[in-house]
Amino acid sequence: MITNEQFKNEVQIIIENAVREDVGDGDYSSLACIPANAHGNAKLLIKDNGIIAGIGFAKKVFNYVDPNLVVETLLNDGDSVKFGDIAFYVNGPKQSILKAERIVLNAMQRMSAIATKTNSYVEILKGTNTKILDTRKTTPGFRALEKWAVAIGGGVNHRFALYDMIMLKDNHIDFAGGITKAITMTKEFLKQQQLSLPIVVEARDLDEITEILKNNGVHRILIDNFNYTDTQKAIDLIGDQCLTESSGGIDEVTLRHYAECGVNYISCGALTHSVSNMDLSLKAV
Repeated sequence: MITNEQFKNEVQIIIENAVREDVGDGDYSSLACIPANAHGNAKLLIKDNGIIAGIGFAKKVFNYVDPNLVVETLLNDGDSVKFGDIAFYVNGPKQSILKAERIVLNAMQRMSAIATKTNSYVEILKGTNTKILDTRKTTPGFRALEKWAVAIGGGVNHRFALYDMIMLKDNHIDFAGGITKAITMTKEFLKQQQLSLPIVVEARDLDEITEILKNNGVHRILIDNFNYTDTQKAIDLIGDQCLTESSGGIDEVTLRHYAECGVNYISCGALTHSVSNMDLSLKAV
């Protein structure tokens, strides 16, 4: 999986690119009417209910824009919030506060929405042994923050990208000439490259699960687009030979039913690709 150092680097790249994109060669609106030596305070006002996420990221943005900005946090990432709550105060040069404002809000609004949705799924799964996973169905250039938000909401991060897990899906299997051939070639490749990566293989039906189980070295089977009955059959067939994961259009209504079949994980792209931003604002005080 991705290392902490790699993750920190991804977050730093997001910050640098966001400032480049939004500020360019200057925030002329602030430069035009705010004196360079003017100091002030602002508060992050919550105008919605849910789970707050992105406070840690906001602190990184403020520090990058201007190390003289001081953030006083009243809440922590992962806290439940309601309309009217204040997440933090930021004090320092007014021009710097305004320069960072939109980057902080854009990130926190989306991160909070993802954390809120993830947390709702985690609540549905309470009492089962199933964990909710995110996917690679993320916003290009923003993945690190979206996966960070999933973790804040109580979910588990799947692979970060194409380089930290082997995942043999339907197209890989078909292009390779079949399940056994794809797995055999993969194990040989990992050996040649001296790589130690978990292998996940997607199954489209029970016959494919049977074939996967004939091959050693598979870490997890992805039970994709199965109904409840066949999912239960798949779990019974797999037993403790490897871990299991369900996926494919699973939502709030069907989530618990799949968990009760006994799967270890349920992956859901909707955690990151289908959320409505939490309403937040940064207000001068």
